[in-house]
Amino acid sequence: MIPQFASALLISDLHLTPSMPLTAQRFFDFCEKEAPKVEAVFILGDLFEYWVGDDAAASSPFQQEVQRAIANLSAKVKTYYLYGNRDFLIGKHFIKKTGMTLMSDPSTVEIASQKWVLAHGDALCTADLGYQIFRSWVRKPWIQKIFLTLPLNWRKGVAQHLRTNSHSQYQSQQRSASQQRKMDVTREACAAVLKDQSGDRLIHGHTHMPKHHEETLGNQNWQRWVLSDWDLDHPESGRPRASALLIDSAGARYLDLNLS
Repeated sequence: MIPQFASALLISDLHLTPSMPLTAQRFFDFCEKEAPKVEAVFILGDLFEYWVGDDAAASSPFQQEVQRAIANLSAKVKTYYLYGNRDFLIGKHFIKKTGMTLMSDPSTVEIASQKWVLAHGDALCTADLGYQIFRSWVRKPWIQKIFLTLPLNWRKGVAQHLRTNSHSQYQSQQRSASQQRKMDVTREACAAVLKDQSGDRLIHGHTHMPKHHEETLGNQNWQRWVLSDWDLDHPESGRPRASALLIDSAGARYLDLNLS
């Protein structure tokens, strides 16, 4: 039996970090104001800029503050989490402390009497072969087990190195149309996951390119909703934004949290 709700809010790619206080505060406000008005909240990955193990949260007042905010939300509405490419090392301890329910990627839910397939989105970027090889390795349990035994400062160093590489890659993506296509989801991957899940409505994040698409491949037709990333701390970039996807009896639409 898949989860069924009359209304829901979906968010992803907040990349929370102490160096982005305005974005973090908007998330805390979201947990108190908008989120309790629906029956369920789905966080589709990359809640944090990086996560190097649940043990790191014990020495991080910021991560503990986020944990408390989600725990308070989970006491009011059903809250789900799906791993992103930045925080797939979130473990059972953090999930239990927040009261969230961990979902597999992809997962199918029913919201407002319609079936929706939920994913983070990185596994759908199949044109980026280098990333897919990297992803297949870092998701191996034995690799993760070894990494989590390393000293905490080593793990943070590795995370910082990966963040730097990701930022450089994103800047390249902004400059090059071909690179942007490479780092976007492919229709073939979307069609395959929807066929496997027997669905025709897909919601994902990861690409930071929020938009509603109507797509076709062969005899398959589907709708694809892309969630926005959040960044209210860098107005110089020209792209301050924070939004959620609201689904209820009136349909699906983006809720601009930057104006709320």
